[in-house]
Amino acid sequence: EMGYVSVGHDLIYGLPKQSVSDIEDTIEKTKALRPDRIALYSYAHVPWKKGNGQRGFKDTDLPSPERKRRQYEVAKKRLLEAGYVEIGMDHFALPHDHLYRAAEVGTLHRNFMGYTASKTQLLIGLGASSIGDSWYGYAQNVKSVEEYQHLVDNGIMPIYRGHVLTQKDQVIRRHILNLMCRFETAWPNETLQFEELDRVLDRLGVMQSDGLIKIHERGLQIVRKGKPFVRNICMMFDAYLHGTASDKKQFSMTV
Repeated sequence: EMGYVSVGHDLIYGLPKQSVSDIEDTIEKTKALRPDRIALYSYAHVPWKKGNGQRGFKDTDLPSPERKRRQYEVAKKRLLEAGYVEIGMDHFALPHDHLYRAAEVGTLHRNFMGYTASKTQLLIGLGASSIGDSWYGYAQNVKSVEEYQHLVDNGIMPIYRGHVLTQKDQVIRRHILNLMCRFETAWPNETLQFEELDRVLDRLGVMQSDGLIKIHERGLQIVRKGKPFVRNICMMFDAYLHGTASDKKQFSMTV
């Protein structure tokens, strides 16, 4: 009656002290509720972030990469058996959901909130720490709720940092979005725009040798075996990530 057309659940694997049987129990409960779409996210352990309650866990509380991978595979298998279809990266949907239909016709899009069946160049971030996207630049709000309220109450834009995308940024983003949404991308006649292409292909060499991707003269395709590693494949395109020489930890592990 309110106009919602689908219900989604976010599920997490790789949590501290989580086991495969825990994942199976979670999936069984989820199947009983049968949401239209599911995001199956990997737990991000980043205890070095300021004010993070994750510091209460030890590394030994976390499942090993092999056990974490096993949790993902078991969860995925159970969801597929229940009639869900894998959509892009980390997401599953029932065939009647419009997210599934978007994936089928090639209109699937991804933004800061995850996958969406529609695409807009403007995404407004409301609230402390949220990120807005004008398509040509990003802007993040201040992280403190009190500071955010103070700035808004005084008619001041509560933004504390941002990034204006260069032409090269926009080209690289297009490739990453193509891979995340359609598992393939092409680079026709854009050598001058994308000078790092040779370096990207060098970084992708191991993944090609492992049979995760197919590289041809004008593009790249992620094969079925490589789909679970789409995030790692996309990281090879990230010039900023590979241009960082710092030893300081900044990101969570992909597995």
